This record gives sequence, structure tokens and C-alpha cells, in this order.
Amino acid sequence: MYIDTHCHLDFDVFDQTRDELMLSCDAVGVKGFLVPATTAASWRKLSHLAKHYQQWRIAYGLHPYFLQQARLEELDALAEHCETDSVLAIGEIGLDNWPGSCDMGIQKTFFVRQLQLAKSLHLPVVIHARKSYDLVYQCLRQVGLKTGGTIHAFNGSYEQAQRFVELGFVLGMGGTVTYPRAKKAQRVLQALDRQSYVLETDSPDMPLYGYQGQVNTPLSILKVAKSVATIRNEEVEQIAVDSYDNLLRVFPKWHEVIL
Repeated sequence: MYIDTHCHLDFDVFDQTRDELMLSCDAVGVKGFLVPATTAASWRKLSHLAKHYQQWRIAYGLHPYFLQQARLEELDALAEHCETDSVLAIGEIGLDNWPGSCDMGIQKTFFVRQLQLAKSLHLPVVIHARKSYDLVYQCLRQVGLKTGGTIHAFNGSYEQAQRFVELGFVLGMGGTVTYPRAKKAQRVLQALDRQSYVLETDSPDMPLYGYQGQVNTPLSILKVAKSVATIRNEEVEQIAVDSYDNLLRVFPKWHEVIL
């Protein structure tokens, strides 16, 4: 049994194929999906879809890359949504230090406010961190979040990985580790404790090696698991068990939250 701990199945690209995709995933043992929001405009559609797909769990949040048009009032709306809907986490939130991203000061304001909301609601978080691991860590320490969560698409150093693990986080492993050039990511994955990671796809983005230019789907989880098993020199069945156990530890209400 596999869980895709980070996929955007609510995106329009899946509108014509979503039902068929869910059936295909179920047939190969991909049984659950954590679908984090990216913008306030996506919350309503995500909530509607999650009521139809019982294997979904959702998170509401404001993604740092899409904050150019965001308003602070949306943080109040986020709190209302999280208190009325059965959300598993706050996300996708974080800091994105990539060219074209929103001003970092604005990003920090939204990030810290969302961390504070997660703390007040006792919810874990789904964190996006691009070229910002140390700053994300500082914000987590500043807020004193105790509920942990996932660091999506982790690609930092082993030392950075350990700092997040010590705060109760697990690291999302996806398509990046399948690329031959991703030597650093593979070394970190190889060195991690078995309780430190989960599997993800970031569908429809982050295609695996050999599938560049194609729409990614949660079916890729099986290939991710095989790559992780090869890198860690473990059986793929062990990878499936460990990643599932780690998911339940970080998201203990996974089986309770049904919309």
C-alpha cells in the first residue's frame, strides 16, 4: 500500500482523467493522496473534490510562489476554512527564493502567520522550501511549532535534513532522486534514518527521469519507491512499510479525517 503525500490532483490538467486515474492508482496499490492547496481560489474546488474522493486528504494554505496577488484578509479566510472543513494539515506553505518569486518579506509574513495558525489548531504543515531551508528552519523555531509535518521535495544537505527531523518533520522524496545527476540528494537519502522520509510525486509536476515533458501522476509513486529502495539498498516492500508508517506518525489523524 502506497500513499502519495504530495500531489495536486485538483489541478485542471486532471479534470478529464481524474476518475480513471483514481481507479488505476487503486489497482496498483496507491491507496491514498494528500492534496495541498496553493491559492485561496483553489480551496472551494479542492473541498468539493475531496468530498467525492474518499481516499483524498487535503490541506489548505497559501503557496509562497503565488503570493503576488494575495491579500492579508485571505489569512482570516484560511482560518475559517480550516475550522469548518476536515483538513489534515496547513499547506502548501513556505518560502521560495527563486527568481520571479514574491518579495521575501511578504513571504515571511504569510509563512509565519500560517505557522501560527497551524500551531493554534494543532495541525501539521506541508512546507515548500526552495533555496530557503535555513530561513524556513528559523521561522519554525521562532513560532515553536510542535506538530511537525513534511518538507516537500527535500533537496538540502544532510545537516539541514537532521535539523528538520529533530523538529518532528519527515522529508518528501520524489522525482528528484531518480535523476542520475542528483548525487547529493541520493547521498542524503542513503544516510537518512528509516523514520525520516515519505514518498511523493508533486503531480502533475516534477516528472521522473526519463519522463521529462510528460504530465506526472501518482502512479509514479511505484517508480519512486523502487528508486529509493535501490539508493538505500533495501527491499521495495520495506520502503513501502517505512514510508506508510512515517506518514501515520506525522499525520496521526489520517484515518479519522473524512470529508
